[in-house]
Amino acid sequence: MSRFCLDCHTEIKGRADKKFCDDQCRNNYNNKRKSEDGESIRRINQILNKNRKLLKEESNNGNNKVKKESLAKKGFDFDYHTHYYLAETGNVYVFCYEYGYMFSQNDEVILLKKE
Repeated sequence: MSRFCLDCHTEIKGRADKKFCDDQCRNNYNNKRKSEDGESIRRINQILNKNRKLLKEESNNGNNKVKKESLAKKGFDFDYHTHYYLAETGNVYVFCYEYGYMFSQNDEVILLKKE
């Protein structure tokens, strides 16, 4: 019974449990697999990092309130966040890593940095 390399599909000779003909094929196969699986994760991380950056910029500018529309125009994606925080007051903050926000009246967003 012949066995074939999982990457280049050439016949394999040697140990019975061998899956690749050489290290290059093993690396190629694993790199392809990781790139396919990791694409959606990379895309989500890019969105989260952009959201965090925008919240940080607004906070560093001394703003504790900003218009929701202003964040959206800069590319903020309100669908992506890392976690929620329920304050003792009952307010729910949405976080992108250490920077959070809460929706307020008049389409304003209250900013918060968790220490």
